[in-house]
Amino acid sequence: QVQLVESGGGSVKAGGSLRLSCVASGDASRRGYMGWFRQAAGKEREVVAVILKSSSATTYYADSVKGRFTISQDAAENTVYLQMNSLKPEDTAVYYCATDFTFRALPALTIIRPPKYWGQGTQVTVSS
Repeated sequence: QVQLVESGGGSVKAGGSLRLSCVASGDASRRGYMGWFRQAAGKEREVVAVILKSSSATTYYADSVKGRFTISQDAAENTVYLQMNSLKPEDTAVYYCATDFTFRALPALTIIRPPKYWGQGTQVTVSS
């Protein structure tokens, strides 16, 4: 079992920044990749960013957030972060961290097998 707890959501104006945190606990063998996903009202959940939980910490991003969002990790604290800059109203969504999934990076970041473990989600609202 894996437990994921997100924090850091809130309301900001367009152009602002937020940093989300996700603390993971439980079976480390299930947490090879950690990802941030989001779901806007009336839309399907989509992947935002993925990080390989290893010393290389390779990262992957959805085209919609490249250059604005940064996923990172603090392995010692079992925490994954999502730094969101230059926020736009279309970034408004509930953001979830998740793990135990498969994906491909090309031609675009795409989930192959959905995550088995999800956090509870944190709301991000960006006003114009």
